[in-house]
Amino acid sequence: MNRLPASLLAGACCIALALSAAADPHHATKADVDRWMTELSNWGRWGRADEVGTLNLITARKRQEAAALVKDGLAVSLSHDALTEPAPDNSEPFIHKMTYTGAHPNGDWFMDEYTVRFHGLAHTHMDALAHSAWKGKMYNGFPQLDVTEQGAKELGITGFRNGIFTRAVLVDIPRLKGLPYLEPATPIYPEDLDAWEAKTGVSIKSGDVVFIRTGRWARRAAKGPWDPLKIAGLHVSCVPWLKKRDVAIMGSDACLDVLPSLVEGVTQPVHQLLIIAMGTAILDNCDLEAAAAEAAKRNRWTFLLTASPLTVKGGTGSPLNPTAIF
Repeated sequence: MNRLPASLLAGACCIALALSAAADPHHATKADVDRWMTELSNWGRWGRADEVGTLNLITARKRQEAAALVKDGLAVSLSHDALTEPAPDNSEPFIHKMTYTGAHPNGDWFMDEYTVRFHGLAHTHMDALAHSAWKGKMYNGFPQLDVTEQGAKELGITGFRNGIFTRAVLVDIPRLKGLPYLEPATPIYPEDLDAWEAKTGVSIKSGDVVFIRTGRWARRAAKGPWDPLKIAGLHVSCVPWLKKRDVAIMGSDACLDVLPSLVEGVTQPVHQLLIIAMGTAILDNCDLEAAAAEAAKRNRWTFLLTASPLTVKGGTGSPLNPTAIF
């Protein structure tokens, strides 16, 4: 049997890979992400001094409309209980230390202290716009060197000190697919978001907070924690879709990005584009199980969302207890 020259075989393989990528409508490269960093940018949209990005989309009118969503007065926390035990997805456990207990000789006052490294895949938290940079620049062109040992000079969490009060939309992808949860590394694509809008009749609008449920906590309860290098989440092709809707804030029950990202050379392209290019804060590791159950019971996938971060000057984020009010 005759063999083709190695050079021809290599060329054929390259052509096959190129055709395969071209045939995949979701295929994205680092070059695509770099291009979107410019095309989807909100730098300068609200002035060169702006430090809160798409939070500007939550207007007074938007808040008034969101308040009218409250029908039952039911409040549901979207925060997962603090994880205090080490686990594959919790390398930095929340530390709760009692300093005064019922046995303390100083009397009947009880005190404790908390220690938490909240960034990561364990604790419910908010990413401020000072959380990340690209090519030396953060959102709106602020230099990354402005983040020092004293904290972030600009774009810190205190920009959100007045809290979040707006309409939230819960996008329940496992329910869409008839599953209890998505398996790790499952990507969510723009057509999934389109399908959810079609199924529920809910259109995502300017100033909304959008929560993506992957069922991460339901799977963890059923099967235990797992390697956090594999997480269900949004594929980067969803970001232009979100920009068209002018979402104010994004949230999910994990890290929002699918991991691995499916974009060679970019670990978390969704985070990169949202935080740095668009100026969109992210709520990570929210527990959406109870809210999803209440939303399904009512067949109502929108609700008033309230949330307020800690006002830590220069902070790159904050632990958070978002609340859904139906």
